[in-house]
Amino acid sequence: MKNKDIKILLVDDDADILEIVGFNLEAENYQVFTAKNGKEALSIAKKEVPNLVILDVMMPEMDGIETCENMRKMPELNSSIITFLTARGEDYSQVAGFDVGADDYITKPIKPKLLVSKVKALLRRVKEDISVEDVLKIGDIEINREEYKIIKDKTEIILPRKEFELFYLLASKPGKVFKREEILDKVWGNEVIVGGRTIDVHIRKLREKIGDDLFKTIKGVGYKLEV
Repeated sequence: MKNKDIKILLVDDDADILEIVGFNLEAENYQVFTAKNGKEALSIAKKEVPNLVILDVMMPEMDGIETCENMRKMPELNSSIITFLTARGEDYSQVAGFDVGADDYITKPIKPKLLVSKVKALLRRVKEDISVEDVLKIGDIEINREEYKIIKDKTEIILPRKEFELFYLLASKPGKVFKREEILDKVWGNEVIVGGRTIDVHIRKLREKIGDDLFKTIKGVGYKLEV
């Protein structure tokens, strides 16, 4: 996929941010769409289906957390990457972001060139296609990687991108203990720094949606899937 084919949705109520960041992304030949609030962003996202969404947290009408949560309910955005770009750097704010399905969290201020580098790193996840089976069957659960869909007891479960990829990784080798470092590398990519709590948040969400008994915590090591 070439840069000119990649769509980026930039959402911020600060006109200067939209202009400066948008200019630097367009200079890399990305297709850039902008929105000033969450409601506008949802409308554009539904129409354009961006590969990457860059969200501010504090916005009028609908904040970034609520916007991200709504985007993760849109099936057409299952493969879209969402990152926050915000001055809110507190731990609880970052946890809230990951809790609603964000893939990354970038704090302001950040130099435009560094931001472009981070965007390129995030977009590698779009471009890279891991050679794996399209469909896995684990007990009464069917995991369709091509459609990003899970069926359990004939009921379809829609997961955000990272939750799906984490579940798929664990399900690819039931019983194997995946170390935290390996999970971060294979699901998030070692070019982007995220905290260990990111994994814990995603595991908690998977337990809520798929079943607590499936996921086993190996204290101080990582996680495994028990069938």
